[in-house]
Amino acid sequence: MKKSKQRPAGTDKDIQEQKKWTAKYFKREEFACTCCGEVKIDQEMVNMLDYARRIAKTPFSINSGYRCPKHNAEVGGKETSSHLKGYAVDIKVTSMRSRFKILSALMDAGFERIGIAKTFIHVDNDPDKGPEVIWMY
Repeated sequence: MKKSKQRPAGTDKDIQEQKKWTAKYFKREEFACTCCGEVKIDQEMVNMLDYARRIAKTPFSINSGYRCPKHNAEVGGKETSSHLKGYAVDIKVTSMRSRFKILSALMDAGFERIGIAKTFIHVDNDPDKGPEVIWMY
């Protein structure tokens, strides 16, 4: 899946799209900032995650979606974090098998920016960052 230049999350168009939420496997609230409750998530990100979840045939538990600047600072996030723009999520992993299923599905769904940690997988589709990278935490 080719990535196109995306508009910043939280624009009027995004807000309208979020009102007509179409994701099958996720609720809008799952992407909310745990600090303030605000939700600014890129609709293409949600669509890709929904597709990945269908491929994986296993639940995705979102640990972190959108982060307001205050929350991002509290968790030690970088100033350039894609979570701040609504282009990133962290997905909880509980076993080697779930990590494999989720990682494989994310790649099949077209994600090209993935970070792997012991307890989560970070995935983003930030158009301002280079594609085709996988890193470890």
